Amino acid sequence: MYEYLKGIIADVKPGYVVIDVSGVGYLVHTSDPYRYSSDEEKIVKIFIYQAVSDSSQTLYGFYTREEKSIFEKLLSVSGIGPKNALAILAGNDPKSLVKAINEENVTYLTKFPGVGKKTAKQIILDLKGKIDDLAPSLFDDVDEAKSSDTNDSNNQELSDALQALEALGYTHRDVEKVKKKLSNEKSMTTDEYLSSGLKLLTQY
Repeated sequence: MYEYLKGIIADVKPGYVVIDVSGVGYLVHTSDPYRYSSDEEKIVKIFIYQAVSDSSQTLYGFYTREEKSIFEKLLSVSGIGPKNALAILAGNDPKSLVKAINEENVTYLTKFPGVGKKTAKQIILDLKGKIDDLAPSLFDDVDEAKSSDTNDSNNQELSDALQALEALGYTHRDVEKVKKKLSNEKSMTTDEYLSSGLKLLTQY
């Protein structure tokens, strides 16, 4: 089982990054791949969770050990798979997540792809009061990873962010709903568009 991979970010795609470790490229699914955009060609450490099934071995990556820990706690909930857990983490808003769980806000939790009322109630039952200590330190380094450079040509950043939302499991219809609002935002990085889109999709 991997604890982390340390290497060079070779590629960033809507649903994953490729990290080159001593000449071997590992495809790593992550909740916000564009968090690593400014790290391309730099040596970085990605904390790893390896999911093994009869048909595949999949790697999931996290910016911090705490983020990996909350991912594992989410996986312990009946009805939550890796893709659901990634979508929940992608919101980059741990305080709202903890608040929703502790206040038993089922409506907030069901905004995430693949999370119905039954699963939302199970999340609350299993995790209420159990992730508070992890949340404050989650995503502390997000701002450091954002690129300040933007390219308004055809708004590629927005296009990439919308693809990333669909990669997380949101339907094309839902993504189209937030596209118009995001289009009004100017000079944002892909990471910022993605973060804003997730907030819109998970509004109370």
